[in-house]
Amino acid sequence: MRSHGRITTSCQSNTHPNILPHYKKAERKQLLRARVSQLEGFFSNESLALFPDFMKRKAVLQALGYIDSITEAVCLKGRIACEVNTCESLVVTELVLDGILNELEPAEIVAVLSSLIAQEKTSDEEETQLSELPRNLIRCCNRIKSIAYDFGALQKHHGLLVDPGDYVDGVLKFGLVQVVHEWALGVPFCNICELTMIQEGSIVRCITRLDELCREVRNCARVAGNPTLYQKMEAASAAIKRDIVFASSLYVY
Repeated sequence: MRSHGRITTSCQSNTHPNILPHYKKAERKQLLRARVSQLEGFFSNESLALFPDFMKRKAVLQALGYIDSITEAVCLKGRIACEVNTCESLVVTELVLDGILNELEPAEIVAVLSSLIAQEKTSDEEETQLSELPRNLIRCCNRIKSIAYDFGALQKHHGLLVDPGDYVDGVLKFGLVQVVHEWALGVPFCNICELTMIQEGSIVRCITRLDELCREVRNCARVAGNPTLYQKMEAASAAIKRDIVFASSLYVY
């Protein structure tokens, strides 16, 4: 170390009149390089806290066919799902492509879709009311349950902290299926309120949001090239968009 120190001090650069400005420039350059290296580490994939979760969710979408597993391009399923913002887009996409909505009447379609919009939990009494619905509607409700459960199981399989049963309970609530079905058939608002213990404001909020979902499903049908479902969604939207629920003002009404 002493020999190296003597060699260093004997260098002519140590006696250069501008050595201090040169040293300052070299020091600043080294500090900037260290800062750049630090920032590159901050923005790397490994440093992102949610990156592992992102990769798991991308694997789920690839397994379902929403993203191409090789090119990572968005597939037809993905383009359809992008049309839905009101509720769980994956469940809606599977319903559209499954074709089961084509077999339902417009009133039955909005009744099924209400399970994706409703926020209130379903009581045991309201569960028994589902058995009084048309057979096609009951079958579609069971189908949407199966779709949601499979999604939850697939997410759990890819390492996400999702319980299939809890996922179904969080995504689907069937408390207003009969209410919305009767409303779409033309039953007055005062009569449908007697079918459930859910407050009137929640019913109005569900139906108004349901109209927005009808427009989104109509766009899904357009992207999927399904004219039959497109026309049924227009009819479904017209069936629920009436009377006091969509009045601009209760005083005017």
